[in-house]
Amino acid sequence: MRFSDWEPHYTKILEYFGFEREKDEEAARLLAGLIGRDNIALLRSLCRGRTVTVCGNAPCLAGELERIRGTVFAADAAAAVLASSGIRPDAVFTDLDGATDDFLDMNRNGTVMVVHAHGDNMPLLRSWVPRFSGPLVGTTQSAPLPGIHNFGGFSDGDRAVFAAEELGAAEVEIIGFDLDDQNVDPVKRGKLFWARELLRLHGHEL
Repeated sequence: MRFSDWEPHYTKILEYFGFEREKDEEAARLLAGLIGRDNIALLRSLCRGRTVTVCGNAPCLAGELERIRGTVFAADAAAAVLASSGIRPDAVFTDLDGATDDFLDMNRNGTVMVVHAHGDNMPLLRSWVPRFSGPLVGTTQSAPLPGIHNFGGFSDGDRAVFAAEELGAAEVEIIGFDLDDQNVDPVKRGKLFWARELLRLHGHEL
C-alpha cells in the first residue's frame, strides 16, 4: 500500500486515539538508527506466491492451530503460544510490548523480527533492538524512511496481514483473532474496532 493511500486512514486513527504524529515520526527515526540492517528480501521471500497464516493473540488461538498452513506470521505474544506447541513462527510482528527473551532465541534461529516504531515505544526500541542478532525488518505507521517500511495496518495482527498481502502472498489465512472481545480496556477495544475496519480494505471480514 502506498503511503498516500494509507495516510487518510492513519490520520483518522491519530484523531481517534489522540496520538501525536510527530512522536511516531521520531520513533521511526530512532528505529532507523538502531536497526542497522534491512531483511525485507527475506520477508518477501516468505510471502511471495505462498499461503501465509497470520496468528493473532486472542485466547482462541490455541484451539485453531490445526488451521496453520504455509508461512507462519505471529502477532507479538502469539509467538509464545506457537512456541509452546513446537511451532517457530517465520516472522513475528511486534511493537515489543510483549517481547521476552524467547524472541531473542527465535530471532537467533531465523525468525524475522518485524519491529514496529510508534510514539509510545521508544524506550522498548532502545532496550530490545540492539539485542536481536538475527534478521530484522523495521516498520512505522507514519511516512516510511530508508529501511523502515509502512505496509499499512495499525496493531500487530492487522499489520502482519497487510504485510503478507503487500509482499505477494497468494493467500492469507487468519487465526487467533477475536475482534468482538468485550473483556478488554477501552483502548484495546478501539484497536479491535480499527483492526476490523482495516482488514476490510483487503477483503477480510472477521
